[in-house]
Amino acid sequence: MEEKVINEVIELIERNAEGELRDYLDALNISDVEHLIDDLPQYAVTFLNTLSVKRAVNVFRILDFPTQEKIIKKLPGEKLAELINLLPPDDRTSLFSELKGDAVKKLIILLPAKDRVEALSLLGYKEDSVGRLMTPDYIAVKKDWTVKTVLEHIRKYGKDSETIDVIYVIDENGILLDDIRIREILLADPGVPIVALTDNRSIALNANDPQEEAINVFRMNNRVALPVTDDNNVLLGIVTVDDILWIANEEYTEDMHKIGGTQALDEPYLDMPIFGLFKRRIGWLVVLFLGEMLTATAMAHFEADIAKAVVLAMFVPLIISSGGNSGSQASTLIIQAMALGEITIGDWWRVMRRELISGLMLGIVLGTIGFLRIFTWTLFSDLYGPHWALLGITVGIALVGVVLWGSLAGSMLPLLLKKLGADPATSSAPFVATLVDVTGLIIYFSVAVMFLTGVLL
Repeated sequence: MEEKVINEVIELIERNAEGELRDYLDALNISDVEHLIDDLPQYAVTFLNTLSVKRAVNVFRILDFPTQEKIIKKLPGEKLAELINLLPPDDRTSLFSELKGDAVKKLIILLPAKDRVEALSLLGYKEDSVGRLMTPDYIAVKKDWTVKTVLEHIRKYGKDSETIDVIYVIDENGILLDDIRIREILLADPGVPIVALTDNRSIALNANDPQEEAINVFRMNNRVALPVTDDNNVLLGIVTVDDILWIANEEYTEDMHKIGGTQALDEPYLDMPIFGLFKRRIGWLVVLFLGEMLTATAMAHFEADIAKAVVLAMFVPLIISSGGNSGSQASTLIIQAMALGEITIGDWWRVMRRELISGLMLGIVLGTIGFLRIFTWTLFSDLYGPHWALLGITVGIALVGVVLWGSLAGSMLPLLLKKLGADPATSSAPFVATLVDVTGLIIYFSVAVMFLTGVLL
């Protein structure tokens, strides 16, 4: 937000010019008011209290949860009740699911009896299910209605719907038959039965489906809204694309945190308490540290060989970093491909086959560079002694093996975790790198024993 706007707003607040402040805020876009709250969080309650209820609701629903929570604690009771009552059911459910038990109880009491039942019903679904995202504000019509009757129904009830871009056709038992775009209805003859416009190719989500699945369905079908049904195909509500975009952003952020080797943050980084950051990072760091301790164990096993040929130790960082890097690359590529629905567990053999080939090619390139490095240094110094060629072959072949193993491990771990029901993002780059570090040392020294026994060892 521009400094000029911020200074003008502060000046109006300090003068207690409520009317002028309201006019000023009304002239701004909803997103501009949200940016203003980000820049002046101490005045967030003042802004929402000054805005009309409808504009306050539109601003409140796009704020991040920590800001919403702070506003709820300070907003006057009457204004809070109005705001909670006017929040769309899906946004209200999202808010309630983030709040702690006592806070939810206090807010639910503010709702009318009908909305209270609705909120409790939505909260009854699992936290990460589609049921938590859906809204019951949609337009459903009976299959035996004419287009004229449908249009009259839309005019009467459409203003309370989350969207009227799509109309849902149900039978007398509430079972979803089809969905029809509004433009098809507007262009149809008024006397035509609405069932004549259906093609029975509707796509629906189940209320118990995981939210990640809904993201993929939206991505593959290019929809602004999708119906949500129960196990008997009874229409319960709809999920709109704005909610899916919000969830997709949260899922992406969570996966990025896990890939980086930390637990997902539930608040913006700068709002997170230091101790909270510490708790989310220390667990993975301890696990990775214990894993890296196995590196020392592996080196201790080959201590006698290292003592005979100290030159081998010079290439340890080169070997383990190359394997870790290739593993991290493969892991990141596979996790992203799984998130986009490009590959599934059933594609494991195709993935392995591709990584065998690409890992081998990558290893040969790096192994060749490693050999050339030793060869080039030999031209200018006697650092590697008379057996530099065998040493170069050892390093080159070890790099091929380690990079190939890193590619395979990095690509297969996400699929294995998915098969076991865990989050593939948990096989983060640091985890793969640690695994390949330990096994890479074993590969390296095993190759060294194979080629250098009787020469340097």
